[in-house]
Amino acid sequence: MKQATLDVYRTPAVTAGNDAGSVLRLSPELDELVPRDARVEKLAEGFLFTEGPVWHPDGYLLFSDPNANAIYRWTPDGAVSVYRAKSGYKGLDVGTYGQPGSNGLALDPAGRLTIDEHGNRRVTRLEKNGVLTVLADKLGDKRLNSPNDLVYRSDGALFFTDPPFGLPRAFDDPRKELPFSGVYCLRDGQLRLVARDLSGPNGLAFSPDERYLYVDNWDVSRKVIMRYEVSPDGSLHDGVVFLDLTKIPGDQAFDGLKVDRQGNVYAAGPGGLLVLSPQGKQLGVIRFSEQPANLAWGDADRKTLYVTARTGLYRVRLSVAGAGTGGASMP
Repeated sequence: MKQATLDVYRTPAVTAGNDAGSVLRLSPELDELVPRDARVEKLAEGFLFTEGPVWHPDGYLLFSDPNANAIYRWTPDGAVSVYRAKSGYKGLDVGTYGQPGSNGLALDPAGRLTIDEHGNRRVTRLEKNGVLTVLADKLGDKRLNSPNDLVYRSDGALFFTDPPFGLPRAFDDPRKELPFSGVYCLRDGQLRLVARDLSGPNGLAFSPDERYLYVDNWDVSRKVIMRYEVSPDGSLHDGVVFLDLTKIPGDQAFDGLKVDRQGNVYAAGPGGLLVLSPQGKQLGVIRFSEQPANLAWGDADRKTLYVTARTGLYRVRLSVAGAGTGGASMP
C-alpha cells in the first residue's frame, strides 16, 4: 500500500556551510575521505528524535523515531512517510516511556528488516509477508533491557547491544531484569552474551575483514570506543580501548558508529561525527546543526553518509564507500 506523505515534516532547501553543518579537518588524511567541496545537506526536519537509519537497496532510507514510536521512510524526491507505526511498543502505558519505539534497524542477508524494539524489549525481523518474527527477547529466563543497535556479519550472525535506555527509568527501572548491559550474538538460533564490560553499549560495527567488532559506550563517565577481536563462533576477546574521550567535558557520550571499506571509523560522539583512522587517529569531525545520533551508508555506491541528528535527517557525500555490500547497517 502506498504511504501518504506527512505534511508535518518539512523538507527544507538543501543547505551547506554553517546552516546545515561543516567539516573540521584535523589531518590532511581526511581530504581522501571527505572531499574539500563536501556539503552537509539537511533533508528533513520536525521529528522528535531520529535514530537507526538503514538504506534499502530499492532506493530509499528507513529510520526510527523512538520517541514517536515510528519508523519513517525518506525517498530521494524528498517525501517522508510512515513506514511502520507503533514500531517498538503497543502497551496502553506507552505515555510513561520516553523512547518506546524502535531504535536500530538493519537488513539481513535476505533483505529483511531487523528491528530493535525498545518498549517491547526485543529484536524482531519483519518478514516479506508483513509478519514479525521475534529473534531475541530473553537471556535464559530474564527479559532483555532495551535492544539499541545491531549489525549483521556476512555469515548472517546478528550482533546487538542492550543497554536499558529504552526503559522509562533506565538503570533504575523496576522492570529491569538483567543486572548488566550486554553485547549479544545471535547465531544459528542461539543467543549468546559476548561482552558485558560496558555500562551503556550503544553503536557497533565490524572492520571490513570482520576480524574486529567496534562497540562504543554511552556513559558520560566513560566515553570510550572498544575494539574486540571476533571468533568465528561469535565470541569476543582481547578487547582494547580504541578511543577514550572521557576527559572531554559535557553530557555527550558515544552513540551510533560505522566503518568504511578502508577501515576508518565514524562515530557520533562529543562535538559531532568523529572520523578516525583504523589506528584510532582523529582525522576530523563532521559537524551538523544538531548533535548526530546515528548514521548509515547509502545510495547505490554506498558513498553517501545519511545521518540522523535529533529532530532532523542529514547527508554528506564522501569519497569512500561503507564497509560491506548489503544494507546500510550491515558490516
